[in-house]
Amino acid sequence: MKFALFFASRLTKALAVVIGVVIVNFFLIRLAPGDPASVLAGQAGAGDPAYLAQLRQEFGLDQPLLTQLLLYLKGVLQLDFGFSYRNHIPVLDLIMQRLPATFLLMSCAFVFSLVLGVSLGVLAARVRYENRRRWLDSTLMTGALILYATPLFWLSLMGILLFSVVLGWLPAFGMESVGAGLTGWARAGDIAMHLILPTITLGCFFMAFYVRLTRASMLEVIGMDFVKTAKAKGVPSSSVIRVHVLRNALLPVITFAGIQLGQMAGGAVLTETVFAWPGIGRLMFDALLQRDYQLLMGIFLVTSAMVVLFNLITDVAYRIVDPRIAAGARQGAAT
Repeated sequence: MKFALFFASRLTKALAVVIGVVIVNFFLIRLAPGDPASVLAGQAGAGDPAYLAQLRQEFGLDQPLLTQLLLYLKGVLQLDFGFSYRNHIPVLDLIMQRLPATFLLMSCAFVFSLVLGVSLGVLAARVRYENRRRWLDSTLMTGALILYATPLFWLSLMGILLFSVVLGWLPAFGMESVGAGLTGWARAGDIAMHLILPTITLGCFFMAFYVRLTRASMLEVIGMDFVKTAKAKGVPSSSVIRVHVLRNALLPVITFAGIQLGQMAGGAVLTETVFAWPGIGRLMFDALLQRDYQLLMGIFLVTSAMVVLFNLITDVAYRIVDPRIAAGARQGAAT
């Protein structure tokens, strides 16, 4: 029951944040120079004021700003994000077409960075703590620092040049081979090959951070009294690291994991643009160039909702990993 109240409270706050983001995005988009009507009229080669007035009426731009906001909020509540006149399709339908590709890239990059980063961080902390093979700890930290400082676009381009152009091992662009007509497992394998380079380049930055964060958190926990007590009782070193140290060192990692998911949801524009990956990041870039404001606001809404959802999941994960948080919440409610 208390967990349900906690979840309901977090969910209410999340919905309030999403509504606030929708309102802010609406006004920010309206502050941008120009409007879709003038862009479409210019591309059609028609500068007739009557034609511009007709387009503005069609877009609803002839109404007061507050009325436009209320109409947009009403549409959002009805899952009507507007119509993309540049793509001749409802905004929600277009986003739902691109969302699976973004989710696939995000999930693969997240798992890659989290699993490899935490594993290497544990290895570095263990060799540092046991005072053996110190060169491995130094190598891992130096490599993580280099990856952390490397620009994402440079890493993407170098990956394309090395593995696609020079070695020819991996495809450089797109989500699957165009015109191949593959089905079943053959198509899945083709998509997996196209996914390798974007996943590695997008996940390397976060992996480097996980290595350093996990190592620092574990070395801090290792020096605590309960770890020394476990060692004094004769608990094997591997059990001490796995059961006592790692679980208590995971809270900062979970915090950053929630932030990482949010950054991936809204920050995959560069990766998807470089690799021509057909996700919402690439769609956002195209919508910005085309001044497709309805589509931009729809993408901002969806990505904001994803960020808020990931933070909600992070709060729930806190209570699962560390029961002291739930106990503290109960004690605070009692006082």
